[in-house]
Amino acid sequence: MNTTIESFAQLELSPPILEALAGIGYETPSPIQAACIPHLRAGHDLLGEAQTGTGKTAAFALPLLDRLDLSARKPQVLVLTPTRELAIQVAEAFQRYAKNLPGFHVLPIYGGQSMVVQLRQLSRGAHVVVGTPGRVMDHIERESLDLDSLKTLVLDEADEMLRMGFIDDVEWILEHVPIERQTALFSATMPDAIRRVAHRYLRDPREVKIKAATTTVTTIRQRFCQIAVAHKLDALTRILEVEEEFDAAIVFVRTKTATVELAEKLEARGYAAAALNGDMTQQLRERVIEQLKGGGLDIVVATDVAARGLDVPRISHVINYDIPYDTEAYVHRIGRTGRAGRTGTAILFVAPREMRMLKVIERATRQPIEPLQLPSREAVADKRVAAFRHQVATVLESEDLDFFHDVVAGMEDSHNADIHDIAAALAFLAQRERPLQLPQSAGPDIATQTAARAERPPRENREAILERRRDFSDGRLQRYRIEVGRNQQATPKDIVGAIANEAGIESRFIGQINLYEDYSTVELPADLPHDVIDILRRVRVRQHQLNIRPLDRDEAQRDAARPRPGAGPRFGAKPAPRGEDAPRKPYAKPWDKPAGKPASDRPHGGKPFHTDRRDTQGTAFKPGKKKPQRDR
Repeated sequence: MNTTIESFAQLELSPPILEALAGIGYETPSPIQAACIPHLRAGHDLLGEAQTGTGKTAAFALPLLDRLDLSARKPQVLVLTPTRELAIQVAEAFQRYAKNLPGFHVLPIYGGQSMVVQLRQLSRGAHVVVGTPGRVMDHIERESLDLDSLKTLVLDEADEMLRMGFIDDVEWILEHVPIERQTALFSATMPDAIRRVAHRYLRDPREVKIKAATTTVTTIRQRFCQIAVAHKLDALTRILEVEEEFDAAIVFVRTKTATVELAEKLEARGYAAAALNGDMTQQLRERVIEQLKGGGLDIVVATDVAARGLDVPRISHVINYDIPYDTEAYVHRIGRTGRAGRTGTAILFVAPREMRMLKVIERATRQPIEPLQLPSREAVADKRVAAFRHQVATVLESEDLDFFHDVVAGMEDSHNADIHDIAAALAFLAQRERPLQLPQSAGPDIATQTAARAERPPRENREAILERRRDFSDGRLQRYRIEVGRNQQATPKDIVGAIANEAGIESRFIGQINLYEDYSTVELPADLPHDVIDILRRVRVRQHQLNIRPLDRDEAQRDAARPRPGAGPRFGAKPAPRGEDAPRKPYAKPWDKPAGKPASDRPHGGKPFHTDRRDTQGTAFKPGKKKPQRDR
């Protein structure tokens, strides 16, 4: 592929699209755009691998817009994304690029939004539909999403869909869209499971792999602060006060509960802060993002999933309050700042026992992360005093103070007080809500403690800690019991999502899941740290706490001996392989064949037409039968 393309005009895009790009300010295509646009314009299937923030959305949106038939208001492009926020972002990008295409309509569909509204919008027609897998499945089954005219299917951030447990839903959708279609798959990484999907569903795909010199943006200044967990909040507020060029920040934590707790503590300290997590309604989440964009909020405390795809130009700082468990999450987090050529700052809080993860991140990103000296009490006081003096000087220059001169003169006469004493008393009253001096504690300042800890030699048992984590990485699993099952409408996907998102355990470390009536069992690393166990005890699935605990030997033996129905990979026995001679229809409907036919007579190799892959029962879908509600 020619890498010397210097303008979008060289890619033979139509004049309306080129005009829209010029209005946005795009001049030179990024490497992924220059490589992908010609293939997609020519109608080829595509397998694209590039890191986040490299311009993948424009790489598929621009050529697909160029091939639309605007006179036919039916979905011609379907884009699958892992999260609601990313679906909205991609839809907005399509709308910006199609600014000069008359009659163009793009529709995002995702869980948490009113189904009635979506049905009404779909009935009006759309050229491009962008959605999350679960809600797209719902509309396909309802026949409210007409894909007969579909030309192109795009899988965006496929590795993230795999990590979140959506890959079975994605394959179901791939089996229920027209066979004669163009398919494009984009992913930051290419694990074996994603490559198998690509080989199975893509036809002679063109492969594009953009290997960046570094996986993180060079315009982001990365720093870390080694800090004890108990002192994180004080450290955060000190940093926010003394940081130069601070405009807005996104603070990442591991759990949904922590977003609310930390946002409330920051609000109590005088910051305009709000939480952003998956438990919030979509309307509320969108309101928080709009407030952040408009300046009504300065700090958003978020989880990884809730903030994925978030693009707000005001974000000058990303604070990793809780260190992520994998390097991909770190790259995605700090990518919320330093976008589109802007500079940004990323700060990582590291507990003493997490220093090894810091080294892992540095190796993976191929960039050093410089240490940050925590501001002392004196530095914070100096900053507050400077701001206070600036406020006073502004008032002296801009306000009429004659009335207040008389007030102060009256106080001077009646109390026989020195004018400086009166000014000091007024300053004391003015700063009472936000003291200019930090309160003195009995022990040493946390800045001094942090500096001493950074210089402390390694403890004698450090090798034992590293050995335990190596066991974790080697995949030694143990079976645990959790107090949710079929009676609580729990599904394997719910369980995987809760464990991965709340405790930060990668899906590759989650083994077999067995669902029973009132409880389930799940295989997890045998040496989970106590803090992770504590988090998992409080995690809720379908509004029920997991209350996780390890199974003892007798319980594990009984669990292994119990018969289990088969399900998808990881959740039980492998499904029957698709036969090479199995008939395939251009657009298979869930009810094309009755569920009672022998497996050999069914399309798709005997697989049920609709299996809720988060349920080990796997019953066939029947029209008119109410499906169990899925948490999208």
